[in-house]
Amino acid sequence: MPVPALLSDFVSLLFPRVCLACDEPLARGEDHICTNCRAQLPYTDYHQLPPAENPLVRRFWGKLPVKHTLSYLRFLRHGRVQHLLHQLKYKGQQDVGRVLGHWYGQELSEAGLAPEFDLIVPVPLHPRKLAKRGYNQADSFAEGLATGLGLPWHATALQRTTHTASQTRKNRLQRWQNVSSVFAVADTAAIMGRRVLIVDDVLTTGATLEACAAVLLAAGAAEVSVATIATADRH
Repeated sequence: MPVPALLSDFVSLLFPRVCLACDEPLARGEDHICTNCRAQLPYTDYHQLPPAENPLVRRFWGKLPVKHTLSYLRFLRHGRVQHLLHQLKYKGQQDVGRVLGHWYGQELSEAGLAPEFDLIVPVPLHPRKLAKRGYNQADSFAEGLATGLGLPWHATALQRTTHTASQTRKNRLQRWQNVSSVFAVADTAAIMGRRVLIVDDVLTTGATLEACAAVLLAAGAAEVSVATIATADRH
């Protein structure tokens, strides 16, 4: 066995790398998420459906002209996806977003969707929350998607101008009231005439993404679409 492989095995014994979805040790050749978990993740495959048959599209009916509504995984409580998102948001595991974004970007590209977008824009955090957490989890997903789709992404095209309370326990109306006037376009030139894919970690009611889409369209974006790591049932 080559010396680098032996050294790698020795390091793995001392500091075992674990799957970010199930916490089991990773085998040689596995990276961040084990083969078993990747096979068993609850994929939506909504990107393979005609837009009219995609159930997520209904979240924005009668509100905004969102062209594509995409989500990679189903959010199931106490399941692998919840664990991955917890690792991403609260444990500093930004590789979760990059890996899932890259995988999803490749799938969207293979489905012929890459030409549908010009620019990927993550939902921003307020500077206060960004300073506290140290990173924006939507940025890592945007970065991974950009790699998989072969498209540019812009971390600061949007800004959050008001610090808001958590959306977790709010209903649809409360979520919309919480975010309806807290976003602004910080780089109009980057947005003007572009088909923008807005990305976030979870799609629930869609209020946050709707608010972002509204300001992007008002700033001159040609089209808006949305993509998230996971989709949860509406509350």
